[in-house]
Amino acid sequence: MSQSQTEAYNLLRTALALFKKSPAQLAEDEYHQVVVQASNELKLENRVLNSPEAATVVITEQEVQAAFLEIRNRYESEDDFFADLAQNQLDEDSLRAALHRQCKVDTVLDVVGSHTPKISEVEVGIYYHLHPEQFQKPEIREAAHIFVSINPDYPENTREIALQRIQELSVKLQKKPYKFADFAMRHSECPTSLQGGLLGKVPQGKLYPEIDAVLFTLKEGEISGVVESEIGFHLVLCKRIDKPETMSLAKATPKIRQMMNDRAKRTCQRAWLASLGKETVERH
Repeated sequence: MSQSQTEAYNLLRTALALFKKSPAQLAEDEYHQVVVQASNELKLENRVLNSPEAATVVITEQEVQAAFLEIRNRYESEDDFFADLAQNQLDEDSLRAALHRQCKVDTVLDVVGSHTPKISEVEVGIYYHLHPEQFQKPEIREAAHIFVSINPDYPENTREIALQRIQELSVKLQKKPYKFADFAMRHSECPTSLQGGLLGKVPQGKLYPEIDAVLFTLKEGEISGVVESEIGFHLVLCKRIDKPETMSLAKATPKIRQMMNDRAKRTCQRAWLASLGKETVERH
């Protein structure tokens, strides 16, 4: 794989990572940003591949094939795939070579990161007690609504008539609350009418403030009176209440351990990468 093809692959990978676009689709300022970052990453990768740790790493053909197929399967046809490669100054062989290189860099970093000390139970416990907000699940309510809009341009949606319509629905639902979904499908002007007015499961603060304030005072299965928001009138149903919950230390431990391991691994990798730069300077 030539140096120019290596650079072309890094340019493409960086453009996709930063902007989800190929280099040819980038604006001038985006392209400049991608060129600078791709160049820096290439220099860093060269240091990794020239390190003593890299000498012991072997990448199998199966690993390269898996990486190759992961990219190939993003395309609808082989023609599209190879056309895109050509547009970015690559072909199948150069792509495989680039993927081999990338797999080796990733594996070397994984090996370096694996040398981090194990996270102890004490460290997990300290983190849990110092960050209680991360392990608290807020109260969640499953809600539905019937909506009648206010729009003076339409006779049936003037404020007075809209209010009358929603009040009539409210009276009927007091007698037959189990008909809420049917009423929503027939009378609600919200797209949610197709799902019986279902708004889904929401924490406090997600819906319009007027709806939110009422929803979180209702009992499970209770229907509100008429609620006016900035877009019209609503009848709100609280279908279900999931109470707030604090995750126990036992349940939180795997999540905390994984997070702390990942953080320690990244710290170890950054320190090792920084040492490569120092070694290069010392050798010169």
